[in-house]
Amino acid sequence: MKYNFDEIVPRKGTNSYKWDTITDEDVLPMWVADMDFRTAPTIIEAITKRALHGVFGYTKVPQAYFDATVNWFQRRHNFTLQKEWILFTSGVVPALSAVIKALTVPGDKVIVQTPVYNCFFSSIRNDQCEMVSNELIYKDNTYHIDFDDLEQKAADPKAKLLLLCSPHNPVGRVWKKEELIRIGEICLRNHVIVVSDEIHCDLVYPGHTHIPFASVSNEFLQNSVTCTAPSKTFNLAGIQVANIMAAHEEMRLKIDKALNINEVCEINAFAVEALIAAYNGGEDWLEELKVYLYDNYRILVEFFRKYLPSLPVTQLEATYLVWIDCSALKQTSKEIAETLLDREKLWVNEGVLYGTVGEGFIRINIACPRPLLLEGLERIKKVYG
Repeated sequence: MKYNFDEIVPRKGTNSYKWDTITDEDVLPMWVADMDFRTAPTIIEAITKRALHGVFGYTKVPQAYFDATVNWFQRRHNFTLQKEWILFTSGVVPALSAVIKALTVPGDKVIVQTPVYNCFFSSIRNDQCEMVSNELIYKDNTYHIDFDDLEQKAADPKAKLLLLCSPHNPVGRVWKKEELIRIGEICLRNHVIVVSDEIHCDLVYPGHTHIPFASVSNEFLQNSVTCTAPSKTFNLAGIQVANIMAAHEEMRLKIDKALNINEVCEINAFAVEALIAAYNGGEDWLEELKVYLYDNYRILVEFFRKYLPSLPVTQLEATYLVWIDCSALKQTSKEIAETLLDREKLWVNEGVLYGTVGEGFIRINIACPRPLLLEGLERIKKVYG
């Protein structure tokens, strides 16, 4: 491989949320969703060049930023965008909060498909809306949408939005076209707008294809908002850059107003350069990264099959977040996570963070050099093997 993903890059002492939240040197963090790899060299070069200029005044977002974004989604996802549809902001969570603020009023209902990314809950709560759960169906180590339940929840006149996690975090699903069509048709019938969080769209594994919800049809395009970022793809969470894509002009104007009200309508000089470099020159790095991540997943699956056979590993179609069924342990997910941290200093996410339906599961971040992955697996084995 051209890029060395086995290299262990020390992150302690860099104000890393992942590594410096707990000061114990022996803790191995495999929780929050950032990677332990250096980003693509082309991005480092672009940021370094910008830093060497030495002047960091207010930043204008250039045409090259929009061109890079439009070309990336056309090339990688067959999603034809127009520059005018794109609103930039500092992250997907601020984006979601702004979209909810723009398209609802306090007391409206927002549908989510649990277990799901926990910041969905806080964004809904902070905008004084009510969260409604369309629980996913867990069967044969994967998840499916309960369409009958979704139809029922969407029929409530107070239901205004569906937050679609696509690909899904934490269950790792890549929604098929027929699933997206059923979601879209239900939402159109019931006047529910689809807000699609597609931050993991570039981290999809062999045999699966990410289809942007808005690309399925013009009707879906006009009844949806898409939130994306290069942060998961290129490990740029600390750079803080994301895009909201809204073709419907009235919705877009409302969202733009909400971004300004929330004061998240600007991005910094390094964010601009990082996104342009990533989307224009980071493709070969990404392809090697995906191979490495999927090999990590296969190693984890084999390890659990051999040493922890009572703990099924959910099929991973996308993301670098592995969802593991620990119900056989007869412990709560919080107890499991606390036991691993207390006894073996391994930090994972408890499944109940993603909704009550996540009880008995844990989430493990495998976006790390293989020696760290193997060390983490051995620590789990020492406790539960």
